[in-house]
Amino acid sequence: MAEPATQHAALCYRRIGGDCEILLVTSRDTGRWVLPKGWPKKGEDGGASALREAGEEAGVTGRILPGPAGHYFYDKTMPSGPPLPCAVSLHVIEVAHLAYDFPEKAVRRRMWFSPFAAAAAVDEPGLKTILATFRPPPPNRMKG
Repeated sequence: MAEPATQHAALCYRRIGGDCEILLVTSRDTGRWVLPKGWPKKGEDGGASALREAGEEAGVTGRILPGPAGHYFYDKTMPSGPPLPCAVSLHVIEVAHLAYDFPEKAVRRRMWFSPFAAAAAVDEPGLKTILATFRPPPPNRMKG
């Protein structure tokens, strides 16, 4: 059995009071709710790939938190041929800004969800578990 192809996804979040919200986008083909994700470019590490995809698919600018937040697997539907097994590495991004205009604005919608609602909105079982239990790290406190 062949190794799954590797993609990188952006788990984009913002703080709302003591809670957090997770940003999901619709897929281009089926309109399902997904995280921004895609293939790494040559020489690009996983976090940079996830941040680039978040910018292209959702207009996100933000800060990548260190280390992957987990992994999940899914079968990517291919235009011709059988589905392609993919392993997706999640990278947490604290959203600083959402641009009004972004490259894939015409083909995607974006929406904020609570972690529980985000888990209910996605299809992939492994991703559901990660989203349902996601808690952002505590905010950095400057000492003064």
